[in-house]
Amino acid sequence: MKFLKQISFVFLAVMVLAFNQAKDKTTLYLIGDSTMSQKSIKAYPETGWGMPFTHFFDSTVVVENHAQNGRSTRTFIEENRWQPILNKLKKGDYVFIQFGHNDEVPSKKSYTTEKDFKANLLKFVKESKSKKAIPVLITPVARRKFNAEGKIVDTHEVYAALVREVAKKNKVPLIDLSVSSMKLLQDFGVEKSAHLFNHLAPGQNPNYPSGKIDDTHFNELGARYMAQLVLAEIKSLNLAISSKIIKPVKK
Repeated sequence: MKFLKQISFVFLAVMVLAFNQAKDKTTLYLIGDSTMSQKSIKAYPETGWGMPFTHFFDSTVVVENHAQNGRSTRTFIEENRWQPILNKLKKGDYVFIQFGHNDEVPSKKSYTTEKDFKANLLKFVKESKSKKAIPVLITPVARRKFNAEGKIVDTHEVYAALVREVAKKNKVPLIDLSVSSMKLLQDFGVEKSAHLFNHLAPGQNPNYPSGKIDDTHFNELGARYMAQLVLAEIKSLNLAISSKIIKPVKK
């Protein structure tokens, strides 16, 4: 009997410790579309920037990637993807919000009017703040599109401006990924920038036997570059979570 009591005590102590450790961790939620999302094995080498992003933080941060392919602000809410996150939010957590790719296309079922897009962003912001969590708005990451002169084209001009407007009016931290990713692609140039996207020749990868030319979704290298842009802006904004970013090991 005494042995069983000792075992029970140890088990209870372990459970309490685990609970307290979980409570002490900061959770960073990613919500958005396919450019950010976790990809299935059958989609490889397509990679959302949220995948490498997960690995840049120390053990006190848990990154939950809830971004989903093809979703807009409207469909993310309608499909009840936001409410479960809101239910779990606690003080000091972060919500990184990046939509626009699917909201802005009138021919898609996910299309969201400019008015509703702003209202949905504001919903994410206000409800996050109601839980004392920290919302961070992110403009949509750039597509690889160049004009005849080799200059990058801003395909998100209208909806990126709406994100900036909501951030400014509501004093929300803004990561202008549209601007930084366009600059990155411009620096790479027309040809070299293709190496950041899911471009495959026929027979190069069994997941895409006929090949693939995709100037919206990244490969592993491209996703890492985009994640690093986000990390750089976290530091630039001096968000508290920037202290949790893993520092390079000096050799």
